Amino acid sequence: MAASTSLVGSSIPQPQLRPSWNLREDGSCSGRSRPVNWISPRSRLPTRFRNSRLSLSGPSSSLYFSPTRTPNEVVNGRLRLHRRKSDVWKQYTSKLREPVIGILLSSENQYISCCHTSSRKHRANVGRFIPSVFHDKSTFQLSNHKVNHAFVKKVYIPHATVGPDEPHAASTAWPDGIVEKQDFSILDSEIERTQLVGFLGSELPSHPKLCRGQLKNGLRYLILPNKVPPTRFEAHLEVHTGSIDEEDDEQGIAHMIEHVAFLGSKKREKLLATGARSNAYTDFHHTVFHIHSPTSTKDSDGDLLPFVLDALNEIAFHPKFLSSRIEKERRAILSELQMMNTIEYRVDCQLLQHLHSENKLSKRFPIGLEEQIKKWDADKIRKFHERWYFPANATLYIVGDIDNISKTVHQIEAVFGQTGLENETVAATTPSAFGAMASFLVPKLSVGLAGNSIERSSNLVEQSKISNKERHAARPPVEHNWSLPGSSADVKLPQIFQHELLQNFSINMFCKIPVNKVRTYGDLRNVLMKRIFLSALHFRINTRYKSSNPPFTSIELDHSDSGREGCTVTTLTVTAEPKNCQSAIKVAVQEVRRLKEFGVTKGELTRYLDALLKDSEHLAAMIDNVSSVDNLDFIMESDALGHQVMDQTQGHESLLAVAGTVTLEEVNSIGAEMLEFMADFGKPTAPLPAAIVACVPKKVYVDGMGEMEFKISSTEITDAIRAGLEEPIEAEPELEVPKELISYHSCKRITQLCLSNGIPINYKISKSEAQSGVMRLIVGGGRAAESSAASGSVIVGVRTLSEGGRVGNFSREQVELFCVNHLINCSLESTEEFIAMEFRFTLRDNGMRAAFQLLHMVLEHSVWLDDAFDRARQLYLSYYRSIPKSLERSTAHKLMLAMLDGDERFIEPTPKSLESLTLQSVKDAVMNQFVGNNMEVSIVGDFTEEEIESCILDYLGTVQATINSKSEQEFRQPLFQQSSSDLQFQEVFLKDTDERACAYIAGPAPNRWGFTVDGKDLLESVNNTSTADDVEVHDAEKDIQRKLRGHPLFFGITMGLLAEIINSRLFTTVRDSLGLTYDVSFELNLFDRLKLGWYVVSVTSTPEKVHKAVDACKSVLRGLHTNKITERELDRAKRTLLMRHEAEIKSNAYWLGLLAHLQASSVPRKDISCIKDLVSLYEAATIEDIFMAYEQLKVDENSLYSCIGIAGAQAGQDVTPPLEEEEGEEAFPGVIPMGRGLSTMTRPTT
Repeated sequence: MAASTSLVGSSIPQPQLRPSWNLREDGSCSGRSRPVNWISPRSRLPTRFRNSRLSLSGPSSSLYFSPTRTPNEVVNGRLRLHRRKSDVWKQYTSKLREPVIGILLSSENQYISCCHTSSRKHRANVGRFIPSVFHDKSTFQLSNHKVNHAFVKKVYIPHATVGPDEPHAASTAWPDGIVEKQDFSILDSEIERTQLVGFLGSELPSHPKLCRGQLKNGLRYLILPNKVPPTRFEAHLEVHTGSIDEEDDEQGIAHMIEHVAFLGSKKREKLLATGARSNAYTDFHHTVFHIHSPTSTKDSDGDLLPFVLDALNEIAFHPKFLSSRIEKERRAILSELQMMNTIEYRVDCQLLQHLHSENKLSKRFPIGLEEQIKKWDADKIRKFHERWYFPANATLYIVGDIDNISKTVHQIEAVFGQTGLENETVAATTPSAFGAMASFLVPKLSVGLAGNSIERSSNLVEQSKISNKERHAARPPVEHNWSLPGSSADVKLPQIFQHELLQNFSINMFCKIPVNKVRTYGDLRNVLMKRIFLSALHFRINTRYKSSNPPFTSIELDHSDSGREGCTVTTLTVTAEPKNCQSAIKVAVQEVRRLKEFGVTKGELTRYLDALLKDSEHLAAMIDNVSSVDNLDFIMESDALGHQVMDQTQGHESLLAVAGTVTLEEVNSIGAEMLEFMADFGKPTAPLPAAIVACVPKKVYVDGMGEMEFKISSTEITDAIRAGLEEPIEAEPELEVPKELISYHSCKRITQLCLSNGIPINYKISKSEAQSGVMRLIVGGGRAAESSAASGSVIVGVRTLSEGGRVGNFSREQVELFCVNHLINCSLESTEEFIAMEFRFTLRDNGMRAAFQLLHMVLEHSVWLDDAFDRARQLYLSYYRSIPKSLERSTAHKLMLAMLDGDERFIEPTPKSLESLTLQSVKDAVMNQFVGNNMEVSIVGDFTEEEIESCILDYLGTVQATINSKSEQEFRQPLFQQSSSDLQFQEVFLKDTDERACAYIAGPAPNRWGFTVDGKDLLESVNNTSTADDVEVHDAEKDIQRKLRGHPLFFGITMGLLAEIINSRLFTTVRDSLGLTYDVSFELNLFDRLKLGWYVVSVTSTPEKVHKAVDACKSVLRGLHTNKITERELDRAKRTLLMRHEAEIKSNAYWLGLLAHLQASSVPRKDISCIKDLVSLYEAATIEDIFMAYEQLKVDENSLYSCIGIAGAQAGQDVTPPLEEEEGEEAFPGVIPMGRGLSTMTRPTT
């Protein structure tokens, strides 16, 4: 998902929705599953452990499966990627990022999480687990027609109900005789036991507002009114076919059809002029085409829904398989295949291959096989389409600002009603087949139709007459080998995947069982108990993370359902430095075994149950603030799993009903069953692991010896597991949790205050997110304030503070639990310009006051620990050494070194710099920036004026006043390197078994406020030019233009629009016309405090085409002088940015970005007009204004820098530098850290 960055701009980006472990068009993989909240989808909510990567675990406080699709949108006629945090170039401009058609590769399981914006579980995660109360983000990245309106008679509108199994839902059958049992021995009497059994066996309430139906041709549809965002709707057509349906000679053909059908649709292209965005992706079990559209436009006559439906109908059921389009997409897919073939992708493929070795899931990755993709002709592709693309094998979802349900049904029938009836029919289905999924997981609506749902029986009678085509009874149509008890002789040996591009050791231990549908109160109760149990494990692992040299990097436990894989998988993942791998496995097994043997304590049960109920209550208050796309994705995954749909209020009430029946004994019993596969490994009563897969490097760095071969055997791994099973363990002691950290004895507008200690405050009362708030402290300086003698001091210092997590006399564990109890999510980050700390909180139970207390304690009583400093320094040393393992990072790193003249503040600290740091030096580097007038606090939330000002005065007004007169004098502005032919074009070569290539092109730009690196004030020049041109002119149009050109945000506005236009041209030329790349993007990095900016073009290609792709990108960059911008291009760019602004304006996090720097002395041009005038400034921009901005981009040969990276077995040379060079003063081998939470840097990362 796109980051919710402010259109006004800030170097501190807003949190972004992070995709699950979906293989996407950028080739990235993130976690095994997309989470699905079985209570309700939610908007961005405060959550304590949003980066914990625990699925059905972690002390996050909500039971919910949260949906996040892998978005691959097409906007304004072009395709672009939405990248994860691991993408190479970050974006901090005001433009909306638009992705390409996507493939989802790895398993999209649901897991219970506290926020759908949380990071997803990554099977092959090489990132660092962050056990601190401050989730560290201190990274240093090189910043990524008319429709036939036939008369249709009025029909009855059905609503959600419970019915037979959905045909495309995952099979949930256990082998005979295996069932889950409930223990009700705690009840006092037989009557009470009978009553409880009856209650737990009763069905959960169903959502009354879902409208479902089925046309005579078998097409199923779902309609849900939703007002967020207003005047917008989502229409998604899910075809229940994917790569799992491919034959041996068709591997990748489902994805090929997605490309050809989607991009070949003329009706879809026409919609782009309305501001609609479109998207498509292919997965194992389905292909999805979706369109986000306004309900109407100023230029259209009435409703746009029929036109959207008509486009989807053409895409899915009436595509034109033109040879020209097939060849174009064939080239694109082959380029995509090389682009996505990163080491992370290969690791994820290994995991899936071993986990599902018994079925086709291990052999049918959606991207397909290169040799087959090259061969298919139109007939071959058409035959697959004819076999699987028919209405009865599809579901249409419409969610959005829809008032007339009956009219919507008529429109669906008018467009789709005759499709498939001409010469084919659908096999008879079980009556009410669609009802099974009807009632699972959609937030309650304040208005709409109510009542029980009744399926349209008239359609069912007709269906048996219609077709000979059949859909699979269960999706995906595969059989699994479940993890059942067996002898130790049956245990599979650990599989080892070794590769030279791997840096860390990781091991994944899998247990695979059928999906248990959440339909009854008893099902809900089981999920609640599992959540409590695994929350305890998450926290306990944190408490073991104390030593200066811990044996593991991360230990993660995931328990998640997967509609796309048709199973539930429990995964224990351990990552570690290779030298510590066996100790890490041993510790992980010990902790799992301790929890299984002794269970959770009474205090843990009370603590986590209370936290879960609090967050559930908070979710219920957010009932009218969930976006349509989140609702829709959520329902789609729920359909695949067969869970009951409830609105948020029903979900909370149901949780309250079952919470009172939960006992400590049952929590420990159900949790122990979940962990048996590892805690009782090797015992005949324990379920056999489905697979154990270790991913290990070929070489490791050994101090004093350099790189050495790394070897580990399956027997050694098994021995480490058994050692953990034999180690003595003790029960977990209870821990006292403070109720508060500080004790005292005693709207719609933006309010600006300045306290007597110099701290400026901005706050806004917002009712958009009920009972929620968010607060951000921004401290000017960041890494730019580092001295040349203390390179890395700020970034290591911020990480040290995060690793420690202590304040005052309270331990990290106490602070962690304090945040859990008050539903506080706190993150700490550093960028080139700023240090920032963000708190998300609930207004219930003094949550805001607790967040202010924590901020006060950090400012006044932070604790700096030697062991935390050692861990932070070791992390950056590891990151430094990982650069030769990544083609993208190596390439981007070399480019940034050349462009910024080796300025070490813009790369990772080298080992030499790290060695020179001390705890005192990093503490001083960070805390010297925490000066009253150098800090700014912004708060947005559903509070009253009295509540917020009381907290401000009590907790910020009491912070000691500090002044640092040295900070401004010591600040060094970065400089671009003078032109030098040998550095402006460079190449990087990486030895790899597979070929791929990437390139980056970059050059100087002004900052957001018009300042340049050579000291020019461009805004002043624009004002002078405007005044000279308009001396005698006073008409309204000129007045508007003068207002824009005289506004401090002139360059922020025009640069954002320019970026949209350049992106569109890059796609049209480099990808679509020339076929040189699959992914190309232009991004601007505009700073606020630093007096410079830069642009970056990122392109992926093949080694044979990458040089031509770079030349084509340069031509597009320079071509705006001759190929002038058109009014149509500008209008589309405006529409995209304004639609984004309109969609995000109700978000608290978005408002934080708008408020950022309003009172910052280091950003003097930011004022309230930058918020108030935002929309009118976009509307006023002209082509001439855009060219003024374009002229400030340095695109000439002397200013432009490029670097090409090529990987392959025959690559020119290895990028691994000799150790002597690594330690030399002239080398800058910095790297970009991975897996460290929400990063905010504005430069490339992988």
